[in-house]
Amino acid sequence: MNRKIYRLLALFSLVTVLFQFSACQGREKPEAGEEAGNHPGNEFKVVGYVTGWRGLDFSTIQAEKLTHINYAFANCVNGEIRFGPEEDTTYDATSNARDLVNLRKLKSKNPNLKILISVGGWSWSKNFSDAALTEESREQFAASAVSFLKKHQLDGVDIDWEYPGQIGDGNVFRAVDKQNFTLLLIKVREYLDIESKKDGKKDPDKYLLTIATAADQRYIDNTELGEAQKYLDFINIMTYDFHTGSSQLTGHLANLYPSDMPGTTNKSVDKAVRIHIDAGIPAEKLVLGVPFYGRIWRGVSPENNGLFQESESGGGSVPFSKIKVDFTEEKGFVKHTDETAAAVFLFNKDSQTFVTFDDLSTLAHKLEYVKENKLGGVMFWEYSHDYNSELLITIHDGLNE
Repeated sequence: MNRKIYRLLALFSLVTVLFQFSACQGREKPEAGEEAGNHPGNEFKVVGYVTGWRGLDFSTIQAEKLTHINYAFANCVNGEIRFGPEEDTTYDATSNARDLVNLRKLKSKNPNLKILISVGGWSWSKNFSDAALTEESREQFAASAVSFLKKHQLDGVDIDWEYPGQIGDGNVFRAVDKQNFTLLLIKVREYLDIESKKDGKKDPDKYLLTIATAADQRYIDNTELGEAQKYLDFINIMTYDFHTGSSQLTGHLANLYPSDMPGTTNKSVDKAVRIHIDAGIPAEKLVLGVPFYGRIWRGVSPENNGLFQESESGGGSVPFSKIKVDFTEEKGFVKHTDETAAAVFLFNKDSQTFVTFDDLSTLAHKLEYVKENKLGGVMFWEYSHDYNSELLITIHDGLNE
């Protein structure tokens, strides 16, 4: 009896080993359309914003390193999505339509790539409050979203309302934006799901709905994110611009943690993530925003190497590509590290110039943060600002190692 049991156990072990070996062998070679580290088992998103006004040759985009592209921006005019400024009724959208055609061509490199239209942004969020105001206006906006996607053969809509319940760039805003934003998302989700069903689209190919959110408590207080997230595929947090061009005080653009240096505002990526989670959003739905640009101040006091000092100018925007070429050690710029904040900055004592940005080291810290906290992935603004794809390659490799 013991020998029989032993033989049965031995046979079972052999079958188990052979099954495991066969399963491993079956996944050695990626299936068609899969990239190393970018197959269906990898849930990290890499969302790149691409603009229609910087002259980027879209054929050079490394589509295999992206999961989503958000084309920026379409406008909300008279309650509907369209290209062009509100005041220009004769706007020719030919170049925008051509951009979307060229972005769709990137699917030949990455068949799983999703192309979304991003609606709004800082300058074109003026009419969202009106569009969200009534059941009728929400129906109109949702119907236009479906029509726009179908016309341009896109995969989803990204709503970048800056910001519900706040004036932003001179926007119309109301206290009821808080509830109406949720109702608008519910309606758009409803329309997209109906269209997905009609077109036979199922997960992960159904039409997508995402939003971009601000990184501060005011945004949380003026929205119902815990409820709204139920109707969203994921949320891109704009975890950057903690110090902006509107301030003459220098500071970190996108520090991971709060600084302990004098003069800090205590804004940080980690704090932004925490308040989103506290608002009721699952961590896996949060996509962490990183900047492919920096901020520059001039006429800065040399105290503390220019950090948290008053300047003679606001913090203008500067692409990462320009930082790499024009703000080098040979030109008098010295890199400094704020260890507590996991942030770097440059200071030139001779020209009294201060530059804040993400380099490869601070970006690597953020990628580890995404993985450790089981977030949904990384979003960045904006593709054309990169230098020889250094930042994008760092993101791709860091999330897939």
